[in-house]
Amino acid sequence: MSDMIENVLILQGGGSLGAFGCGVYKALASSNIKIDIIAGTSIGGLDASILAGSKDDHPEKTLEQFWLELAEGSSNLSSPFIDWLAAYPASTTPHSAITHIAQAKSILAFYGSGIYGNNKVFVPRWRPDYSFTDPQYFTPHKWTYLFDHSPLVKTLEKYVDFKKLQPDGNSNARLTITAVNVLTAEPLIFDSAKQQITPKHILATTAYPKYYFQWVEVEKGVYAWDGSLLSNTPLREVIDASPVNDKRIFLVENYPKNIDRLPDHLLEVDHRARDIMFCDKTLHSIQMSRAITSYLRLIDDLYEMLEKQFKSEKKEDKEKFEKISARYKKVSEEHGAEIKGVHYITRTEPFPYLYENADFSVDAIKNSIKDGELKTAQIIKDIHIR
Repeated sequence: MSDMIENVLILQGGGSLGAFGCGVYKALASSNIKIDIIAGTSIGGLDASILAGSKDDHPEKTLEQFWLELAEGSSNLSSPFIDWLAAYPASTTPHSAITHIAQAKSILAFYGSGIYGNNKVFVPRWRPDYSFTDPQYFTPHKWTYLFDHSPLVKTLEKYVDFKKLQPDGNSNARLTITAVNVLTAEPLIFDSAKQQITPKHILATTAYPKYYFQWVEVEKGVYAWDGSLLSNTPLREVIDASPVNDKRIFLVENYPKNIDRLPDHLLEVDHRARDIMFCDKTLHSIQMSRAITSYLRLIDDLYEMLEKQFKSEKKEDKEKFEKISARYKKVSEEHGAEIKGVHYITRTEPFPYLYENADFSVDAIKNSIKDGELKTAQIIKDIHIR
């Protein structure tokens, strides 16, 4: 067990909900809490990459600027009637009406993204200009994706210094992002402490097939999709990557585990089912990590006792003890980290609706960032982190 405690930030996937993680990091930064490892998948992997490799000395500002640029570049449909209703003060509008307005605006934003894309991140494959570059443009029955998310690379180049995202690259934090092998369903883990993280890896972690994004060939013969298909909360990957140092975990939940009431209708049923599919499921990993730590402490005590009392001069006994010693050290080095605390930072869902993770409107993004800030500031206050 190590005397060092690493602060770890885990960022879930969730489309536009990733703006919540931006607010979380802003609050951590404003409280001078240094994050040692940032891990994420899907949009969480994208957030993590910007934070770890930010060109600016203030990653929280860089990430917020990125999200605001995305929001301003979104193609939202509009409805004069919805806009007229939304203009009324909340104090004079019934709660049910506010809910329906929020849902309607979210649906319009969803379809705006679906029809026109977002030039900063992804564009539809059926755009006329693609007829000159896409050999399958006129054979859509052969398509395996609908949206090209390679425009994300050009946007990232404004914010990320990729030279930082490599071993000894002086990154703002160690970066771990995840994907899944399309052919084998095996996890793919990209770790800046072990390899150069490139735009291709970020495209891989965000290549979500249910959004009809294209898989990415990260190396010859290895085709990757979004890591959230396997796990939307890459905590186990962090423990495996850094097994020695003790950890304090800040876990950002874009998809809440707990709700106060049952769904009222089919759309809410779908919404809740989606939340359950993508919510945090790392409780077993945390329990196992703590159990292994407890066992190692017991073994450590027994080992010290044996080492002090070992008096035999027999060669065979010495050899046996040396083998035991080697095995003990190997286990300790590979599984010695203790989780000192897990702090869940959960996004608020006052008006749950199915399309919220595709709402890139300016108001939705700003509100999500603010929600992340407020939730994190309260947690920091409650646990008295210094």
